[in-house]
Amino acid sequence: MLTLANRLTVLRILMTPAVIILLLYQFTATALGVFILAGITDGLDGFVARRTGQRTALGMVLDPLADKLLLMSAVVTLTILRELPRWFTIIIVSRDLMLIGGSLILYIFVGKMAIPPSWLGKCTTGFQIATVLLAMLDNFAPALGSAVMPAAVLTTVLTIGSGLDYLFRGTRLFNDS
Repeated sequence: MLTLANRLTVLRILMTPAVIILLLYQFTATALGVFILAGITDGLDGFVARRTGQRTALGMVLDPLADKLLLMSAVVTLTILRELPRWFTIIIVSRDLMLIGGSLILYIFVGKMAIPPSWLGKCTTGFQIATVLLAMLDNFAPALGSAVMPAAVLTTVLTIGSGLDYLFRGTRLFNDS
């Protein structure tokens, strides 16, 4: 049986195709609303899990998967729509694929599924979300368009830094086993 926290996570996963379809068909305001709602469910599922003791192994896998799915899908779609630069997307997606691959390697050889998120990883995710939001919002406030590129550059630096941090931490964990 799925806990309430896990149901919220599944809801976020189900919102991902809606965001993408809405963006592709130029329903940007609605896409933005659904994206924000998905972000709210992300905060809620963690709160509910901690508050009610509903932390589960399934939730520990589904929650980061839902985050990656929503964020990577939005980044790729916004790149297709020329709202974000290609190099930004290549770096974001490459880092996330590296994290997923590294988690699988750790699980296979060490028996541990993932490395807990660091403050740098959480900060990076926050900047990635902010960059996606800026790219969506510049359709409504063209003045924000000039902030997208600086945000993308800063987010890229953080993404590379957090990717290296996870790589070093994963390597240390692998070598200590």
